[in-house]
Amino acid sequence: MDEILGKISSVESMGLVDGPGIRYVVFLQGCQLRCKYCHNPETWNMNKANEFISPENLIKRIERFVPYFGEVGGVTFSGGEPLLQPLFLQECLKLCKEKSINTAIDTAGVGIGDNQTTSKILELCDLVILDIKSSDEDKYRELTGQPMSRFSSFLELAQKMNKKLWLRQVIVPGLNDNEENIKHLADFIRPIKNVERIELLPYKNLGESKYKTLGIKYPLEGLENMDENRCKELEDLLHKLVANS
Repeated sequence: MDEILGKISSVESMGLVDGPGIRYVVFLQGCQLRCKYCHNPETWNMNKANEFISPENLIKRIERFVPYFGEVGGVTFSGGEPLLQPLFLQECLKLCKEKSINTAIDTAGVGIGDNQTTSKILELCDLVILDIKSSDEDKYRELTGQPMSRFSSFLELAQKMNKKLWLRQVIVPGLNDNEENIKHLADFIRPIKNVERIELLPYKNLGESKYKTLGIKYPLEGLENMDENRCKELEDLLHKLVANS
């Protein structure tokens, strides 16, 4: 059998926002979504990874940071979209489990569409951080360039397997920063089981310069950052609406 090599865009050794505690964050290469606000366009092309590495060598590297993890920290596999490298991801999660390292996947739920493989990944990970691009089918397609079906299938599978979830949505000025979106999102989230955290993330135009470097037109050119206070107000409203079931 050929050696499995992961395609890595970058890593962050002491991440603080990608799951509980201090995390070693692995950003895997490749994504099929083209979100209008994406700030990591360099991760899109699967063939332009910055590093190729085996699961064993990656875990050896991660083990050096285990003393910093404490009781709740661990490893988060992000992207890009980690589900697009399912065999590598599965093997990494398996090795982490053998070494009692806490694991999370930060995903939009849009992988290869193979439920059998996805089930194995979900079985091995401790937490799913799920990005809800939109809770509306038409708006989801407009925002990402893809249908919502794979996301919906992934969420359904995660629910069947009773996986712990953190739910997130990026709030973009003029796009979804309104109470109508928050009410629709609350209706969507309310029936979901095992939700440990719900977060709204303010849009930041950090990726605009990357698009210019890559020669890609930035869809939201000139758009100001989302006001963080307004984003917090919308998050508080979302929590209130979800709680009032």
